[in-house]
Amino acid sequence: MLKSMMCAGAAAALALMACHASAQSTSLATDAADFGAREAAQNMDLSPDGNHIVYVGPGPGRASIVLVGDLTTGDAKPVIRSTADPEAFSWCAFAGNDRLVCRYFAVVADAGHLLGFGRLIALGNDGSNVKALGQRSSAFDARIRQFDGTVIDWLPANNGSVMMTRDFVPEEGKMDTNIVRSADGLGVVIIDTRSLKADIIERPNKTAGGFMSDGNGHVRIMIVPEVTRGESVTARVRYQYRTANSRDWQMLVDYQKDDFVPLAIDSSIDSLYALKKLNGRYALFRVKLDGSLSTEQVAANSQVDIDDVVRIGRGQRVIGYTYVDDRRRTVYFDPTYDKLAKSLSKAIPKLPLVEFVTASADGNKVLLFAGSDADPGHYYLFDKSKKSLGEVLQARPQLAQRTLATVKSITYAAPDGAQIPAYLTLPPGSSGKNLPAVVLPHGGPSARDEWGFDWLAQFLAARGYAVIQPNYRGSAGFGDAWLGEKGFKAWRTSIGDVTAAARWLSSQGIADPNRLAIVGWSYGGYAALQSAVTEPTLYKAVVAVAPIIDLGKLKRDANYYVTDKIVADIVGSGPHIDEGSPLRHAAAIQAPVLLAHGDKDNNVFVDHSRDMADALLGAGKQVEYLEFKGLYHSLEDSSARTELLTKIGQLLDRTIGH
Repeated sequence: MLKSMMCAGAAAALALMACHASAQSTSLATDAADFGAREAAQNMDLSPDGNHIVYVGPGPGRASIVLVGDLTTGDAKPVIRSTADPEAFSWCAFAGNDRLVCRYFAVVADAGHLLGFGRLIALGNDGSNVKALGQRSSAFDARIRQFDGTVIDWLPANNGSVMMTRDFVPEEGKMDTNIVRSADGLGVVIIDTRSLKADIIERPNKTAGGFMSDGNGHVRIMIVPEVTRGESVTARVRYQYRTANSRDWQMLVDYQKDDFVPLAIDSSIDSLYALKKLNGRYALFRVKLDGSLSTEQVAANSQVDIDDVVRIGRGQRVIGYTYVDDRRRTVYFDPTYDKLAKSLSKAIPKLPLVEFVTASADGNKVLLFAGSDADPGHYYLFDKSKKSLGEVLQARPQLAQRTLATVKSITYAAPDGAQIPAYLTLPPGSSGKNLPAVVLPHGGPSARDEWGFDWLAQFLAARGYAVIQPNYRGSAGFGDAWLGEKGFKAWRTSIGDVTAAARWLSSQGIADPNRLAIVGWSYGGYAALQSAVTEPTLYKAVVAVAPIIDLGKLKRDANYYVTDKIVADIVGSGPHIDEGSPLRHAAAIQAPVLLAHGDKDNNVFVDHSRDMADALLGAGKQVEYLEFKGLYHSLEDSSARTELLTKIGQLLDRTIGH
């Protein structure tokens, strides 16, 4: 399939994908370039007739390119691009066979504060007739419109119209005219993406934070976040619903924090799939939307949360659910997809992580993604009528000829005896003994690592380092007791679990205790720095990318935003603010430190790294700081990532390397 997408041909679209297949190499320059390259395709979608795909691919530097591939001819052509200065594409999808809807985002400064913006546009699958789908901005807008809307229903007609929320912003200060917009709040429209003719389905509502559709063009749920008198949002949310033949809203769940999470509506059984807490963990339930709210348990797990449902096709039909124990598991209650999943496990046994992405309108063609720990993954198209499976595209063609490391699920004991789940990656071909090693804590902290391909862990393994990724207490997915108030308020528990991972590597003979380093991103960067404060002689090198460096500063950073109360509640108040802030204890760090940050990071502001670098220099410590202009939290730029990996490789080779 798609021969031109598989590194054949000289079209500009293909050259941009950098489809070289590098030989196995120990060169740092080659390793950094191969593992630092962005994915060749993100957020792929299939046209309703099953004949085309669309995806976002990397351009040079931080640019992103939307490409449309013809599954019949094998040609792929760019239709629109963004320089990411500041806009970058997040995704594109088909609103009809010849019509696309794309979302782009940007981070810009407003009165010295960074704000994220998102916009929806529509265009032909040849790049023509580009239209903005949100309300047109006016010089008299009464407030900032950060996000113009979200597609909530792709509609079964496949005629180029979509159902979307729309942020209606009123005007003020307009003189000498009676034509002044007064509507204010979030509403829902069905919009023709060609003509922009819009029919209002839900009138603007200032209290609404979102809506959910049943996949057949009917709005059934309204999401109402709690807002304080000071216009800050809290973590509490109210959900209202309406029955199938009514326009009246009824109470589904009154204001609550996180005990109830609606996922998807199945109109065929007039029910909502939702996550609800059961014995401290999320379980999956069906809730009837017929007025009775009768509830049926679908699935629960005694060890981990059920985390989502699996949906497929234009109407986003629910076909199963997922959870993660040692690896991601999918349970299908749709017999057709259950059978297909079992068949695929035999056809591609080395790619056990299979995700059904979407399907054609008639259900005959299914787009899927399959990968593993040692394979970044491939997109495939399955044709039911022909019973054929063809590869569409490799996610990371730069790594196609490499032998990648396998990942093993392990547990180790924390000082208090708690068993901490983690993933261990050993260099390909190594003995697995007395190795230089890296502890790689994940970000969040309310996130988790999973079994699968990880470009940063694989880079480190390719350089000869054993890598352990702990799901320390404070990680998400293991229930309330595990998540708790760890991370910030009880940072000692989380950081203690991270430290225990390093000691376990040494106790098992896997790591040379004199050659340990710690590398982290976001909260993982905080964990790296705080671990170096609490255990100054344990690590010989510290790498912190986009790190939080001061808990008090993290709270202050949120003061300009409506989420300030949420952040304040998560971080808390008390002695742990000072004790748990590496900026205030920079003098305790002994190992050389590498810091890196994008200056448009609106998740953790860049002055966290700037201040940490200054504090370390002021304390006479070894520190190197990389700042990437115009980049966000994840550093979506192949050149920047290559530079970052090169600097990490140089530091580790110098301090714990061979």
